[in-house]
Amino acid sequence: MKSYILSLDQGTSSSRTILFDQNAQIQGINQIETKQFYPHRGWVEQDPIEIFNAQIKTLKYLIKDKKIPLSKIKGIGITNQRESTILWNKATGKPVYNAIIWQDNRTSAYCKSLKEKGEETVIRKKTGLVIDSYFSATKIKWILENVPEARILADKNLLLFGTIDTWILWNLTNGKVHATDYSNASRTLLFNINSLEWDEDLLNLFNIPKNILPQVKPSSYHFGNFDLENYSIPICGIAGDQQAALFGQACFTKGESKNTYGTGSFLLLNTGNTPKLSKFGLLTTIAWGIGNKVTYALEGSVFVSGAAIKWLRDELNLIKTVEESEKISDQIKDDYSVFVVPAFSGLGAPYWDMNAKGAIFGLTQNTGKEQIVKATLESLAYQSKDLILAMQEDAQITISSLKVDGGASSNNYLLQFQSDILSLEVERAKIIESTALGVAYLAGIEIGIWTMEEILKKRKIDKTFKPKMNPNTREFLYKKWKNAIERTKDWDAD
Repeated sequence: MKSYILSLDQGTSSSRTILFDQNAQIQGINQIETKQFYPHRGWVEQDPIEIFNAQIKTLKYLIKDKKIPLSKIKGIGITNQRESTILWNKATGKPVYNAIIWQDNRTSAYCKSLKEKGEETVIRKKTGLVIDSYFSATKIKWILENVPEARILADKNLLLFGTIDTWILWNLTNGKVHATDYSNASRTLLFNINSLEWDEDLLNLFNIPKNILPQVKPSSYHFGNFDLENYSIPICGIAGDQQAALFGQACFTKGESKNTYGTGSFLLLNTGNTPKLSKFGLLTTIAWGIGNKVTYALEGSVFVSGAAIKWLRDELNLIKTVEESEKISDQIKDDYSVFVVPAFSGLGAPYWDMNAKGAIFGLTQNTGKEQIVKATLESLAYQSKDLILAMQEDAQITISSLKVDGGASSNNYLLQFQSDILSLEVERAKIIESTALGVAYLAGIEIGIWTMEEILKKRKIDKTFKPKMNPNTREFLYKKWKNAIERTKDWDAD
């Protein structure tokens, strides 16, 4: 009989469980959407209890639906939306506040004050990150300062912090394991990516007690067990979603890269076993840890990508399904009159402008919903080009092709336009669930199901998109895009 690995993929929009067999083929997927709350402008929260309940429900449903004997499930991997922050009561297991999601920018004023004090240089050297409300540390600080129960519990050694992976792991193990992996720890603004430990200086800077932090382990590691119906399933892989996708695309060699089109877009470049600090607004992050070997990456982040398509559907009601955006764009594919900059949460790399806000340019009386839908879809490709140009210059390499995955990569119009605006071949993997696949691979390596050499042989390409656009058109359109970006900057500046 087959053996299986379960990937728990907890994203910003939904909780999913994906079942892989020993051939790394998907045998089942179950998904439940999770709600987001917006208490104030720029604030984004989720209910931690809802997140875990949705995640465990998808896991149990998939096992029951596929009639999988528990003895055949050899391991569990956890991959997650990164930076999102939960603090909870160790004794009761109850969160002291909602999860503050990575998109939240309530701490932007505090981040600005840190920059003005000259703290960015030392933080960048230690963590590879920039000072931004995107990361976990300032979210932790906000909860400690604004939720009285949190500081009281911390003083009593009863408060725990975790990114989403840690929260799920703690609940799956009934509170026995409070841990995370290198990739997630490296996104907190508290972890020294050189010494591989929580940094005392940074903890003091943010006034965060060390006793609330999880243990940090390699990404491929036996973290603990999930007990279900008197059977223990080992939890053997954890990685942040984008690092997991890099692994799932088998970008094991220095210089290989991938782009994931999810709620946001994330471009990662494997830089080997040495962290490389960026001069162009990119992040240095830990990609994964296996045994005693740590692999690093450069990363560029677009805050709003697939979320922009959902905005068209849910807020503007311009489309009924996200799939409609491809059909509409194909119908007016030669109309480039409108540009949309979806800076709903500010601009990420290479701009890092928390005060930018979204805008639509080029509106006339002839503009209809079709032009706005198409321009919103194209904004994903423009933002990705911004990242790629910065990354190539920063790493002093030329990317010859781009591996892509994520939900929006199923959109053929998007990928053709991405190829056109980049003048690069774009490769869509046969399995676009690279995030879930990556953490399944990490768990499988720990269990002994696969080696990295075997994983390399498994990668298959679904379709390759080749550039067709006239070079003059490409240059003209990108110039217009850069002009639109400049006009959105500092919109909310004092």
